[in-house]
Amino acid sequence: METLEFKIRIKAPAQKIWEVLWDDETYKKWTSVFCEGSHTISNWNEGDKIHFMSPNGEGMYSIIETKTPNEYMAFKHIGEIKDFKELPLDEETKKWSGAMETYKLIPDGEYTDLIARTDSVEKFVDYFKDVFPRGLEVVKQLSEEKNNNL
Repeated sequence: METLEFKIRIKAPAQKIWEVLWDDETYKKWTSVFCEGSHTISNWNEGDKIHFMSPNGEGMYSIIETKTPNEYMAFKHIGEIKDFKELPLDEETKKWSGAMETYKLIPDGEYTDLIARTDSVEKFVDYFKDVFPRGLEVVKQLSEEKNNNL
């Protein structure tokens, strides 16, 4: 597996960016670059399970491994979901089960650096290199709009 890193500088405080990343309405907006209609099913508590879903009932289930509000979120991806049900691990899934996806916010004056990292199997590296920066651009746009509308 390869760890990919994506960084973007946003003119907004970490709290505003955190809200854009994880509030249901804005989460759906920035993750639509990955899959139109993507959403989560979670209570967003550290240690709890989270389902990353597409509208057709497919996705993956993960654990919120670390949650430090306005600073850091880490997901440990476990397995796949089909027809809204968690599937047992198979040989293909075992290749990426345990992959991490993290989001770190680093305040720097009136700006905040957002650093996203994701572990990826080879067949998805090019896909993530294309869509992740686009998703973070949406986070930037929404965060700066939110910050300007104080």
